[in-house]
Amino acid sequence: MSKKESKNKKSNIKNKKTKKKHKGLKNFLKIVLLIAIVIAGFVGYSAYKNGWGIKGMVQTAMGQDQKKLADLDPFTVLLLGVSEDIKTKLTDTIIVASYNPKTQKATLISIPRDTFVGTNKNKASSYDKINALYQTSPEKTLDAVNRITGLDITYYIVVSNNALVELVDELGGVEFDVPINMDYDDSSQDLAIHLKAGVQKLNGEQAEGLVRFRKNNNGTSYPEEYGDNDLGRMRTQREFLKVVAKQMIQFKNITKIGNFIDIFKNNVTTNISNWSLIKDYVAYAIDFNVENLQTVSIPGTTGSFGPYKLSYFEYNKKETEALIEEMFANQNGEGTGAGTSETNSTSTSNSTSSNTTSSEKTENSKIKLEIINGSGDSTLLTKATKALKNKGYNVYKTGTTTSTAKTTIVNKTAVPSTHTTSIKNILGVGNVSSSTSSKSTVDIKIVIGKDYK
Repeated sequence: MSKKESKNKKSNIKNKKTKKKHKGLKNFLKIVLLIAIVIAGFVGYSAYKNGWGIKGMVQTAMGQDQKKLADLDPFTVLLLGVSEDIKTKLTDTIIVASYNPKTQKATLISIPRDTFVGTNKNKASSYDKINALYQTSPEKTLDAVNRITGLDITYYIVVSNNALVELVDELGGVEFDVPINMDYDDSSQDLAIHLKAGVQKLNGEQAEGLVRFRKNNNGTSYPEEYGDNDLGRMRTQREFLKVVAKQMIQFKNITKIGNFIDIFKNNVTTNISNWSLIKDYVAYAIDFNVENLQTVSIPGTTGSFGPYKLSYFEYNKKETEALIEEMFANQNGEGTGAGTSETNSTSTSNSTSSNTTSSEKTENSKIKLEIINGSGDSTLLTKATKALKNKGYNVYKTGTTTSTAKTTIVNKTAVPSTHTTSIKNILGVGNVSSSTSSKSTVDIKIVIGKDYK
């Protein structure tokens, strides 16, 4: 047999194999199509029973029905955000996240990365900050968070900063109201943050800069009423997470679920081995309203100590315990819903309408308030002042500022959180934060925003 004949024979054999392969592929696709049609009929009927919509479809896919909800307890996990662009891995983001499918409420509680977790303040070093514990293991961070909060969290999820970049880009960008002008450069982290204040669509790289920003090149940071430095960064992180979550659950993104899962798998480390624990919550989370998300930071004060005079955050144990109890009571439907969250509420709690006792007024009178009007309506400053004075509070001074969207209540001297909660209840709105200053002449600073009516 000549070389030419041999070559032709091999080519014919190859063509026959290709045809068989194509035929086999066509048959396989036909079978898949047939199965898909049968499944579609079953899914359609089952989804109809579950109420149609995205929720019904997902419930069906997860093999769930309404009876499953009764067996689900609130799910709580520790979220850790880790930067991949520096040699030493530190947790810039430490958040306790909890979701209750029965009440459709969730909480995000931030733990400042500089929180002191050492035993001797006189010998304190950078290793006594909570963000350094991850270098040993995420379990060490989890143990510290449980000690601080008094919770018994079992699971953690460590998320690389790359995940946020990829997720935002997959969403086609995220529209967000950047709170201030951001101008920061750090060549050691290959970080360049240059954003203008205002509503804009951010891509993945810009989103990463947003949530990592703490201060500008000139040393300026967030305004006190927002929460400066780390407090401001944590608030921005929580606000941005809310916006991302809101966009992810839109109907138009249902076809991207597979891509979201891939991003998650490639950028996440966790001790959750049994994912069936998670899937049970997915169908109910579809119905979640982001407005039911309470966000807050644990109370405490900042200071410098130790041989290197490093800056630390010292959490207030008593107030933290009270905050955790209140947040989870609200989430479980046992509280008033006002809490100390950054989720605005237009309703007034029962405590506002009830009479204040003389002893309560006496205690309230010890608290000096500064009220700054950013609503643009002078009558609202008068209204807020009168309401707080009626409850016994000492309105020490008032003033005006530029137009502000949201009302903020800033704890300046670490007074008990019961007062910030009471003030929020009286006003009916308010984002509560703490920005302790030893030079402050008032205990609580209130900036009235346009949300106050």
